[in-house]
Amino acid sequence: MADHDTPILQGLFHGGIHPAEHKEATSGRPIRELGVPEVLHVPLSQHIGNPAQAVVQPGDRVRKGDLIAKPDGFVSVPVHAPTSGTVTAVADYPAPHPSGLSAPAVTLEADGRDEWTDLEPHPDFEALQPGEIRALVRQAGIVGLGGAGFPSFIKLNPGPDRAVDTVILNGGESEPYLTCDDRLMRERPAEILEGGSIIAYTVGAERIVVGIEANKPEAFAAMREAAAEWPMVDVVMVENRYPMGAEKQLIQTITGREVPSGRLPADVGVVNQNVGTAYAICRALVHGEPLVERVLTASGAALAEPANLVVRLGTPIEEVARACGGYTDLGRLIMGGPLVGSALHTTEAPVVKETNGLIFQTCAEVDGDQALPCIRCGACVDACPVNLMPNEMYNLARNKEFERIADYDLFDCIECGCCTYVCPSHLPLVHYYRYAKSEIQAKEREKEKADIARRRTESRDARLQREKEEKEAKRRAKKKASAKEEESKGESGDAREAAARKAAEKRRSMRGEETAAEDSTAADSGELPPESDQQEPK
Repeated sequence: MADHDTPILQGLFHGGIHPAEHKEATSGRPIRELGVPEVLHVPLSQHIGNPAQAVVQPGDRVRKGDLIAKPDGFVSVPVHAPTSGTVTAVADYPAPHPSGLSAPAVTLEADGRDEWTDLEPHPDFEALQPGEIRALVRQAGIVGLGGAGFPSFIKLNPGPDRAVDTVILNGGESEPYLTCDDRLMRERPAEILEGGSIIAYTVGAERIVVGIEANKPEAFAAMREAAAEWPMVDVVMVENRYPMGAEKQLIQTITGREVPSGRLPADVGVVNQNVGTAYAICRALVHGEPLVERVLTASGAALAEPANLVVRLGTPIEEVARACGGYTDLGRLIMGGPLVGSALHTTEAPVVKETNGLIFQTCAEVDGDQALPCIRCGACVDACPVNLMPNEMYNLARNKEFERIADYDLFDCIECGCCTYVCPSHLPLVHYYRYAKSEIQAKEREKEKADIARRRTESRDARLQREKEEKEAKRRAKKKASAKEEESKGESGDAREAAARKAAEKRRSMRGEETAAEDSTAADSGELPPESDQQEPK
């Protein structure tokens, strides 16, 4: 434990638990390199967001660090070759997922040379703009190595309306069994702080705080010694209480700031990164290395020789177990910690960026207690670090009342497993919450699709109506123009007829006058007798 002179920050969050740690098996074991296996299966989905898209084909030769898959969309990062060799397949392969399904992966046959591609280091990172650093972090394929797998370049962009003053490097590692972050802080503290300084420069923070749980005194001492050369760095020891390693809980404990529901740490001026992520960012900027390997803990009673290992991404879990002396009486394999990790169906699945732990539990360790009805004891409510009502949420999820469960802030649940751990009825509460979340998200996606279809239909109907009205308007305008033309023609015809009649009348009038004049001349000349002198014939 910590020295008596070292103050321990008490957790400011509600609830929490103190599970059996099971860290003694690996906390004293230094990190060692796992050799490159003959064949690696590198999944294209190793992060939250869209899977990367393969840019290689069978037969292509690649070097260590070469791009083998490009990002697909904004929330996505590339994937790189973990070693040099030849691509033998781009096809589905068993994924490290509790579903047991397969997913697209690049299969690489190692050539044994482990030859790096051409690297572009940027040791003087302050000569770069923050946007350039974010681009380099993304190009390196770095994601949160604490297990979440969220693309790091997005967290390094808090936005112009969020002023970040503090970067927290999360060394809590409160999950049982896991010690990879503990060993990383003991063995490579300077590179972790270098990565932290890159993060602080990128987000504009003036302060770096390293938070370490009280059960890691050696890591605390190593980080504090390294921090003596960094005036902007504080190393603090926090209470050993699960889930202290959770982002919002650690922020509240260190800064006293509570991240509101539905908001981000950057909204309270904080950016939080795992110490392993900071180390990877240092390797990416200072050495130009993309993320092709990670440190993980392999432990559990079924494993012969638990260890902390540097493992290439895409290494089959069976290879990791073989490097640890193999396993016996395997009852359950967990990727991650036992409280928030995922149970896997096969050791064929490969190590990925989110694999911070592989726990090989014996059949005796697997809890086989049958789930019983909820007795409404309230233990889950007392343990919840987010102040939720797990028992009510369980009942609503079980009865598929998804509209009502949203009123209980379901999506504030961090799925830490505290409620499941303390439940005397052995109810798999977190599984119900995950189920409810997935159903709600599926309904929202369907609603979004329906809204898009409705908007498209309305847009189409409006366009058709507009075209119809335009055609009708053109028809009316044409008819009106024709009517005016006919009217104009009619008026012209009447005028011509009137003129013709007038001309005819004038001609007739003129002819009548001429006739009268001729008659008058004839009468005067005697050619014609006056009418009064003419005698009727007898």
